[in-house]
Amino acid sequence: MKQKLEYIWLDGYKPEPNLRSKIKIVDLPHPFVLEDVPDWSFDGSSTQQAEGNFSDCILKPVRVYHSFDIKEWPTSYILCEVYNPDGTPHPSNTRAAIKNDEDFWFGFEQEYFIRNSKTGQILGHDTNHMGQGKFYCGVGSSQVSGREFVEHHLSLCLNAGIDITGINAEVALGQWEYQVFSKGKLLAGDDLWMSRYLLMKLAEMYGYTIDFHPKPLPYGDWNGSGLHCNLSNKKMREEGGQEYFDSIFRAFDVRQSEHINVYGSDNHLRLTGKHETQSIDKFSWGVSDRGASIRVPKVVGETWKGYLEDRRPASNADPYQLVERMVKTICKDQAKNSKKSDKKKKEATINWVNKTLVPSLEKYVSKTVPSVAIVATP
Repeated sequence: MKQKLEYIWLDGYKPEPNLRSKIKIVDLPHPFVLEDVPDWSFDGSSTQQAEGNFSDCILKPVRVYHSFDIKEWPTSYILCEVYNPDGTPHPSNTRAAIKNDEDFWFGFEQEYFIRNSKTGQILGHDTNHMGQGKFYCGVGSSQVSGREFVEHHLSLCLNAGIDITGINAEVALGQWEYQVFSKGKLLAGDDLWMSRYLLMKLAEMYGYTIDFHPKPLPYGDWNGSGLHCNLSNKKMREEGGQEYFDSIFRAFDVRQSEHINVYGSDNHLRLTGKHETQSIDKFSWGVSDRGASIRVPKVVGETWKGYLEDRRPASNADPYQLVERMVKTICKDQAKNSKKSDKKKKEATINWVNKTLVPSLEKYVSKTVPSVAIVATP
């Protein structure tokens, strides 16, 4: 059966990659699975991923978003990784280095602005507004712009099988947010990139352009755009404890610069300590505090069981690098604490042997062999 496949990949541009796509018509079983989808190739010299004299790059399918209608003919979207002709991952392929871990759950809050493609103006800003205030979750044409488009995107994501959990108008006029939930690092990155792709492609039909810059309105009293990341692992969800959460906060604080390095470009324009942000060079956490680096939801602060929200990532961040950095920080801290715990247990055992067991043995042995001394050592 003829299938319309739209191959999607990330190019080699920096500091953040762009999404690319092209369509291939192939004969495949119906229904088909990922393993049925063939590799493809593209001109890497046009995407900053190869030189012109050796330009072929390979598209390896990694996830299928099965057919649904965006225009007329049902399209299946094929998310791909980019490989070199020799079969090795391309340097721009940030997904390839990730080892999946479904113990970690992620909830992204993707903020963005909508612009008119012809004028470049952010929707709703063709008239003078003194500043934000009444637009967050607003209703009515004087308070929101672009709702039909936003809800159309919601439907596309649901049809694609993406676990999109909600949408809302944001604090600034012409700014919106949607939320995506995923279990595991790979699905989290895949679904967010796919949701961005659908957003940008749909915008073409409406005459819009999507702006993921973290501070598109540098003047006046306007919020920037973030990619707040809600994160939990099994221990946080089921065992919890303030001591464990405190250890995560300390680990994030120590590795502040390492996180900021992969949290999106131009984020310094957004993380100023104003407009619901902490300064980019500071780290803080707080219960129900949207001005902190890490917000602890109120219910989590009462039970110390659940998840936390890292509010620092910019709206343009690469989710693959983002989730990998967060998980590495937590896992390194867990390994460090585990070694400390093992050392303490060993020391406690030795102390018990020397203080309790050894005296008893010495007393017993001294009755028959008076010159023997018994000591436990590491």
